[in-house]
Amino acid sequence: MQRSVLGEFYQQLAALAFAVLVVHTSYLLVIRPEATALMASAQAGMARAPMVVLKDVEQEICLILMLWAVLIIALKFLQVLNARRALNVRWISLDPGQRVLPEDARAHLRPLLAQPLRSRGIIERALVRGLQRFAVTGDVPAVVAAVHETVDTEAERFDSELAMLRYIVWAIPSIGFIGTVRGIGSALGQAQAAIDGDIAGVTASLGVAFNSTFVALMASMLVMFLLSQLQRLQEGLILDAHAYCDETLVQHLAAHANP
Repeated sequence: MQRSVLGEFYQQLAALAFAVLVVHTSYLLVIRPEATALMASAQAGMARAPMVVLKDVEQEICLILMLWAVLIIALKFLQVLNARRALNVRWISLDPGQRVLPEDARAHLRPLLAQPLRSRGIIERALVRGLQRFAVTGDVPAVVAAVHETVDTEAERFDSELAMLRYIVWAIPSIGFIGTVRGIGSALGQAQAAIDGDIAGVTASLGVAFNSTFVALMASMLVMFLLSQLQRLQEGLILDAHAYCDETLVQHLAAHANP
């Protein structure tokens, strides 16, 4: 199904708002209160508890970005799966060995053109363009070029729509690195206190540095894995669309009737 750039933007904006709401609410109600209680309890091993590891602002931002990316990927998974349904539909009803002549093209176009423009998927658009080109030119190689160009354009659109996800994959480790720099800088600022025997501040600051790096790397790995699976699914759709168009349309075309 065709989607406008503005509609895609609104979807991503809504996903970001949802991610901020869910993660920030979790931090306000659960993570930070529990982390504060654990750190105040002075129990052995509490410094490595999950809530303590997640408590800082850099980790919160990383989780927001991770959830945002997961939501965008989920939406794109659904879009690709919806587009794949067209592969199970016989848009052009032809018997094995039946030939399609240029004068027959418009008859096969009618059911495809009856669909609203915005509801046409990659398969429908490729078939429409191929049949229109065949009706005008009667040139089979030109039809093949038009069909495959339409499908390849969809592949390019898929790739361009992943720009935001690639940015998020880059941004998550960067946020973690900011937390690392902040923690190390804070630890260095408390070096004198550590020399005097009070290492609590330095330990807490180094915890911020290491925890932010750990959370950022884990979140980035998850997003990158899901992104790779989405790309694999999109590439599979493009390959199957090429094969579908060849099998259901191109191999039936004939510029002239058999003598």
